[in-house]
Amino acid sequence: MIILEDTKENIAKGADIIRKGGLVAFPTETVYGLGADAFNPSAVAGIFEAKQRPFFDPLIVHIADITDIERLTSGIDSRASRLIERFWPGPLTVVLPKKDTVPDIVTSGLDTVAVRMPRHETALSLIREAGTPIAAPSANRFSCLSPTTSRHVMEQLGNAVDMILDGGQCTVGIESTIIKITPAGIHLLRPGGIATEGIEECAGEKIITDKTEGKPEAPGQLDYHYSPVKPVIITDDPPLDDERGGFLFFRKPVSDYPAERTFILSEKGDLREAAANLFSHLHALDTLNISRIYAQNVPEHGLGLGIMDRLKKASMKFKNS
Repeated sequence: MIILEDTKENIAKGADIIRKGGLVAFPTETVYGLGADAFNPSAVAGIFEAKQRPFFDPLIVHIADITDIERLTSGIDSRASRLIERFWPGPLTVVLPKKDTVPDIVTSGLDTVAVRMPRHETALSLIREAGTPIAAPSANRFSCLSPTTSRHVMEQLGNAVDMILDGGQCTVGIESTIIKITPAGIHLLRPGGIATEGIEECAGEKIITDKTEGKPEAPGQLDYHYSPVKPVIITDDPPLDDERGGFLFFRKPVSDYPAERTFILSEKGDLREAAANLFSHLHALDTLNISRIYAQNVPEHGLGLGIMDRLKKASMKFKNS
């Protein structure tokens, strides 16, 4: 598998692959996605096979035009419409009642479908050219680090993908925020690239953050996810003398940690910059000759909620093993 630049010609080739039931990895503003025709169950099954993803974990369907939502959902209430108008295109996924025409494999048998419109011209062009909504989880092996460059996709999926479109590094760097709107309120299913404070301001109500039990209603709800190969330990006081440790700091540390094993999400403490750097820094640490990764806590407000969600899930993988 080779990586192809996201030219108009290559996007057209990718769209043809999608129409013929193949898999295309493509950039979005959040992370790289692994896409297939959302209305082709066999093609969607290829996503699960390539990622080694369990079938009980539903997918997000990506659209390029607001009218495409009518092909997927049986209804949108006024709160959903207001949030869609404010945050689309962008890193907000809304879980909506699904139409029967949406294959059950996309939604893991649920009566809802997760939908978003990405804020990336390559993604939008691919969807428009393909002429169909594209089901696309992150283009990585299941539970592993999400890819923010085409090289990350190649390293994890290789020849399991028919095409990888290179659109540079993702600007947001963590997956979309996922919400579900019910008569009881707006439920946060996964924190991500849109701060919950902004959603609450737009909706005029508080988001419900209680964790739901049972079958996942959206991606990223399992106890562990987004994990590097090396164990992640969350601490604000990593041992300076650990010669087998790698270090991920939110801000520049006071002590002089080994430069070759130390990565800083944002020296000035900017949460947007930190989110954009999170997965790329974890990928880099994972390639080093170290035994563990120490990660500093990030303030849990704004995008920090999504960053800490990813770090906590990464740290749980080895606690559960």
